[in-house]
Amino acid sequence: MKQTLLMDKYPIFEMELAKSEARFQSVDEIIAFLKARIDEHPIATYIATFDHLQHTRSLPEGKVAPEIRDAKLIVCCFGAALPNPQVMAVRPRSIGVTDLGDSFVINFLEPPMPTAVKAMEAWVKELRTA
Repeated sequence: MKQTLLMDKYPIFEMELAKSEARFQSVDEIIAFLKARIDEHPIATYIATFDHLQHTRSLPEGKVAPEIRDAKLIVCCFGAALPNPQVMAVRPRSIGVTDLGDSFVINFLEPPMPTAVKAMEAWVKELRTA
């Protein structure tokens, strides 16, 4: 898993995973695994699964890179406190899962909460078979 800056301002965590090294062979299986992890977590709450590929293809001006075969987001919240209205700007969280044919790209924007970072990073790392 690597940490990078997307567009020079968004800190993201990302892992590209060859399908030969993956525990699962579809985006839906990965999303189901992540949902189970969210459901097991003492703070995290599942919100939704969003089919980004379907949404983008449905738009008259929608453009999808030809290598993308599937792309979904699982949305959850780790909000254990509301100390001020500003924290609403950084919630909820999402993990993106993209199928590139022979590999998956799993990524998420760095949360401001260390508990969420640890959990999300651990869940993504569990997707590798070895």
